[in-house]
Amino acid sequence: MPETMLRGTCIAPGQFGLIEAPLPVSAPTGWVLVDIAAVGLCGTDYHIFGGRHPYLAYPRVIGHELSGTVAQTAPGWPAGTAVVINPYIACGSCRACARGKPNCCTGIEVLGVHRDGGMCARIAVPSGNLYAAGKLAPEQAAMVEFLAIGAHAVRRGEIAAGDSVLVTGAGPIGLGAALFAQLRGAQVHLLDTSAARLDQARKLGFDRLHSALGPEHADGFDVVMDATGNAAAMEGGFAHVGHGGSYVLISVVPEQIRFSDPEFHKREMRLIGSRNATREDFETVMAALTSGRIDAGALLSETLTLADLPRRLPELAADRASLVKAIVRMDARP
Repeated sequence: MPETMLRGTCIAPGQFGLIEAPLPVSAPTGWVLVDIAAVGLCGTDYHIFGGRHPYLAYPRVIGHELSGTVAQTAPGWPAGTAVVINPYIACGSCRACARGKPNCCTGIEVLGVHRDGGMCARIAVPSGNLYAAGKLAPEQAAMVEFLAIGAHAVRRGEIAAGDSVLVTGAGPIGLGAALFAQLRGAQVHLLDTSAARLDQARKLGFDRLHSALGPEHADGFDVVMDATGNAAAMEGGFAHVGHGGSYVLISVVPEQIRFSDPEFHKREMRLIGSRNATREDFETVMAALTSGRIDAGALLSETLTLADLPRRLPELAADRASLVKAIVRMDARP
C-alpha cells in the first residue's frame, strides 16, 4: 500500500476537514518535493473558510505561508535543505514575467488559492520557488511570505528615511508593512478602528497609533499604505495623502474604488498597486529575521498541530482582532 498523508482541506464554505491522500513520491522535471515543517494561517485562509475569496474553487487544500525541508535530492537542492517556499507560481513567459514581475504574472497560480496548497506533509513546487532558509527556524521561515508582502509594498512606495508614513489596517499585513517602513527610517503611524489590533501594534513597539485622525494630520502623509481590505476605508485613505505623496493599495476588494479627481491632481498624488512579492522581497525579509531586526517571536500568537485545525480554524476565523500569526507545525504530534 502506498504511504498516505492528511491534507487540510476547505471542502466548502464553512466546512473544513483532514482528507487522506497519497504521499507524493516524485515531482515533475524542474520541481522539487518538500516535506512541510510549518504553515502560517492568514486572512486568505480565513476568507476561503468563510466563502469570501473571489478566485477560489472548492474543495481546496489551504496553506501558502510555507517552510520545510527538501525531501529528495534535486538539481541544486540536496535532501534535508531547509527552505522557504514562494507560493506564487508564475508562467515565466508573459510580459510581466519577462519584465521581472512574476508577482503579477497574467497566469499566476498561488498555492492554496488557485491550486492545492501546503497544509499537508509533502508538496511539489518549482525549483525556482525555493529559497534556502539558512538559520531560520521553521516558524520564522513560515512567516517570510506574509512579511514579504509588506516589504514589497514599502519598496513600491519608495519609502525613505524621514518620510511620514500612515498604514491603515493593523492586521498582519499592515504590521509587516509598518515594520519594514520603520526599518527604512520612516516615522510610522498606524490607523485602525480595533483597539485590540492597535494594542498588538503597541506591543511591537509602535507608539503613533490612531483610531481616527485629527486636525493635526491635516497636511497628510508622504506615503499612505492601505491594508484594510475594506472599500470604504480605501476610499477614505485618499484624503490622508499629503501633497506630492503616494498611496499604496495592498488590499484588494471586489468593489469599485472611487476618488475625487481634483483632489488627486492638486496633490500630484501617485496611486500604486502592490501585489504579492518577489525574490528580492523574500530575501529582504529573511535577512531581517536572521539578523534579529524583525522579531518573529513577537509576531507569533499561537502554535497548532494539524490535528488541532478542524476545531481551531472556525474559532480563529471568527475572532482575529487580537491575532497576529498562528502557525501550524506539520511535524508536531498531538
